[in-house]
Amino acid sequence: MKFLLWQKGGSCVQIAGCDELVPDIKAAYAPGGARAFDADIFGRFFSEPFRIEARTAEDLPPPHSPVSKLGGHLDGCRIGFDLGGSDRKCAAVIDGEVVFSEEIPWSPYFEQDPAYHREGIRDSLKRAAAHLPRVDAIGGSAAGVYVNNEVRVASLFRGVAPGDFEQHVRGIFLDLRREWNDIPFEVINDGEVTALAGSMSLHDGALLGISMGTSEAAGYCDSNGNITSWLNELAFAPVDYRENGPVDEWSGDEGCGVQFFSQQGIARLAQAAGYSFPDDTPAAERLVAVQDAMKREDPKARAIFETVGTCFGYALAHYADFYELRHVLILGRVTSGAGGDIIIHKAREALKADFPELEETLSISMPDEKMKRHGQAVAAASLPAIPKARGLS
Repeated sequence: MKFLLWQKGGSCVQIAGCDELVPDIKAAYAPGGARAFDADIFGRFFSEPFRIEARTAEDLPPPHSPVSKLGGHLDGCRIGFDLGGSDRKCAAVIDGEVVFSEEIPWSPYFEQDPAYHREGIRDSLKRAAAHLPRVDAIGGSAAGVYVNNEVRVASLFRGVAPGDFEQHVRGIFLDLRREWNDIPFEVINDGEVTALAGSMSLHDGALLGISMGTSEAAGYCDSNGNITSWLNELAFAPVDYRENGPVDEWSGDEGCGVQFFSQQGIARLAQAAGYSFPDDTPAAERLVAVQDAMKREDPKARAIFETVGTCFGYALAHYADFYELRHVLILGRVTSGAGGDIIIHKAREALKADFPELEETLSISMPDEKMKRHGQAVAAASLPAIPKARGLS
């Protein structure tokens, strides 16, 4: 149930066929329960209290999974941006060709003043716009949940107090759109843009995109190449079901994907491998240290990436229980250098050993250099459609 919630989302869980299970699950998702974080955050996602109900099979609603036609629009002069936990990227795109791109470090996670976030985004947009004759549309990606360009919950703004969030963050992208004369402006989860970029590059669907960066960002395109309405927040979805698994520092839950497939995961495994760092060393710097050790062919560093790869292979088999998969695309800073190839090799090895049918049909790859540099920005820029009334051919 926890996996399904973080995959698809929802504010109401209806359970049929096992009434005696409902009280225990309700207790887990009640305040103070093991899943209290999930219940609170899903209530915030959907702006209503999270609830669990017993139903008869006849009362259950039929499946409903709407898809989005966002993306794939390359006409005109566009800006694409991607807001990560350690940097913000922005690109200027003319008819699908990138004419400018840059990456600027920032530290949004624990910044309390929302003006920091607003001014950072505003600065990136202006810097990209300086390389365009005009701006017809803006598309963006960021970690978190966004509904009609409204911020519902996002790790980028976790340091902002609730009152300031409601007043200054929830409508931040709506405000920015007004600053840009209400041109087409779309912002969605960064994982979805990763999946869209992969689908556009491969010209195929049934693709799960996973970015191993500050966190684990994921997105999915269905067999027709459409973005779904699902959350796909696999950072919080469980992949390690043993007792006393690694604990996620935000949700407080055990065994979540973020503790394996992110900078946090590398930092955790680095300690187990025997590397030592000052306590205040950021995860991003620990990752760089491990990657530098890989360049020196340090066997401890190789063991870290081999462990991530093996875990990823078994996680992919688990993901395949929930997704139709033909392609998996991995990217992000964790996959840079030799580590990315090791992760894929060990993942395939694990699949071949225990899930040979899946291994034979599943493509696992990393983006080529062009997509690494520009794919996410082009996909983000392609999100909004430009009305023909604006005079574009």
